[in-house]
Amino acid sequence: WHCGPPDMVCGTKIVPAEDLRRCRGQEDRCSPGPRHVPAAAARRAGRAAPRVGAGGTGPAGERGVCIREFQEAARRIFYDGIMERIPNTAFRGLRQHPRTQLLYALLAALCFAVTRSLLLTCLVPAGLLGLRYYYSRKVILAYLDCALHTDMADIEQYYMKPPGSCFWVAVLDGNVVGIVAARAHEEDNTVELLRMSVDSRFRGKGIAKALGRRVLEFAVVHNYSAVVLGTTAVKVAAHKLYESLGFRHMGASDHYVLPGMTLSLAERLFFQVRYHRYRLQLREE
Repeated sequence: WHCGPPDMVCGTKIVPAEDLRRCRGQEDRCSPGPRHVPAAAARRAGRAAPRVGAGGTGPAGERGVCIREFQEAARRIFYDGIMERIPNTAFRGLRQHPRTQLLYALLAALCFAVTRSLLLTCLVPAGLLGLRYYYSRKVILAYLDCALHTDMADIEQYYMKPPGSCFWVAVLDGNVVGIVAARAHEEDNTVELLRMSVDSRFRGKGIAKALGRRVLEFAVVHNYSAVVLGTTAVKVAAHKLYESLGFRHMGASDHYVLPGMTLSLAERLFFQVRYHRYRLQLREE
């Protein structure tokens, strides 16, 4: 295990004493020694990452959260987080697509015009929602399978060895409760935040914000100019989290092709995602 100094995460005593003693004696492969960090970038990251609490307590609990490097349990957190997207995309996500809602309403009206049966007409929405769930599950499971056979199959190789990349888990009271990764894009001197997920049982404790701050601090230490991310999250809370960290919404697209999509006609009718882009500028190039 390798832990950064506690002030790298929350500015408080966030690691139990025994863990802190053990971590201080080890080198953090993701956090190099002191480097020159532009003052403006440090201030920007500070504004984007308000502290969780003081004196070792706060939203993350009395013992605090230790942001450590990855372990096998990270895959469980990732799996559970992706599986939550199936009902969210199928049902809650429909609100983001008014044209699809109109199409479904027209299909229900057409059913009534043809059959003159209120019963059959009432069954149309249920059938459409059932198809949405089926195709959401089909696509998201294909995406999950792709991820579990690429970067999430070998976190060490994909995130711990390449320069400018890293993977962390959040450990609360000995339990792995969250994950996040950072991947550098040298062509435009940015770092991408990705694979962020928190165990549903531990949400609302400031863990996701602590993970996000860890990536921002990583970008500042490595002197990158910006942190970027893309998400298809449906929940408003996820977008509010990014904004609270200082990210600006740069736009959205309804034409994003998720890995695992086949782009068949049925899939286009019953599976839609909206891809949002965010950016936090740390310093001007």
